[in-house]
Amino acid sequence: MAPEYAMGRLFSIKSDVFSFGVLLLEIISGKRNNGFNLSSESLLTFAWKLWCKDEGMKVVDQLLVPSCVVAEVLRYIHIGLLCVQADLADRPTMSSVIVKLASNDMMLPRPAELASYVRRVVAEPTESSSNDGMLSITEVTISNFLPR
Repeated sequence: MAPEYAMGRLFSIKSDVFSFGVLLLEIISGKRNNGFNLSSESLLTFAWKLWCKDEGMKVVDQLLVPSCVVAEVLRYIHIGLLCVQADLADRPTMSSVIVKLASNDMMLPRPAELASYVRRVVAEPTESSSNDGMLSITEVTISNFLPR
């Protein structure tokens, strides 16, 4: 889910681009962004860190590595990272994403660093001060509904 939608319920055509970027990175890695690594980081952060260190192939699902074209997969990771940039203005339009995917000659801009709200760090659950409810990972109370 695009950060602008998750934080402020704002939706635009660039929200779909964000979702496409997440999907592209999920396909390449063979892992879901949701629950990727619950101890520290999301798939997006993981891919960003490895791409910045020129270790993008570590993102790729090991079943794909023997049969993939390295330059092509690294380009797809690059495009995926362009799609998940935090600032709407920095994300490409979907039509330009299609052009980027189809053209191997087009120079791609460097993606901006992921914003702090895109970097998802999951907090450890804490105990509630009352015995009536439990706290979820997001520290939102969960009500237990019992009939009267």
